[in-house]
Amino acid sequence: MFFAFLAHEPMLLFLFDFSLLSATLARIMVIIRLQRIGRKNHAEFRVVVTEHTRAAKKSNYIEVVGSYNPHRDTVSLKAEKIKEWIAKGAQVSDTVFNILVSQKVIEGKKKNVLPKKTAPVKEVKEEEKKEEVKEVAKEEENIDETATV
Repeated sequence: MFFAFLAHEPMLLFLFDFSLLSATLARIMVIIRLQRIGRKNHAEFRVVVTEHTRAAKKSNYIEVVGSYNPHRDTVSLKAEKIKEWIAKGAQVSDTVFNILVSQKVIEGKKKNVLPKKTAPVKEVKEEEKKEEVKEVAKEEENIDETATV
């Protein structure tokens, strides 16, 4: 779709194709991430759609799709817009993914956002716990038998 804009000069006519803009955005890798706003020691965040190479700074985003306040634990999201961007191929940061899962905007299991250096705590299965208890009981029986002999 072409739209014409007249400049100050009556002889100049500019043509601009807005469909090219959406096609360009489709080729750029887009990410949904948090942008820090708020004052010192009182962080608040915007959930923004931005190009992945740009830092999440003031006005460096394509669209604001929500907000998050960790102090009051309030989250407001535009679920329809977020689903639309994800359908277009936008990636989601780990923290935003966890927020979306907790707000039931998308389904999935939360991701570990801890630094890569710290290993996640391994869950011990119930069977392993039972085996450990049995081993300890056997050791105690052996100690009791040797003490009575």
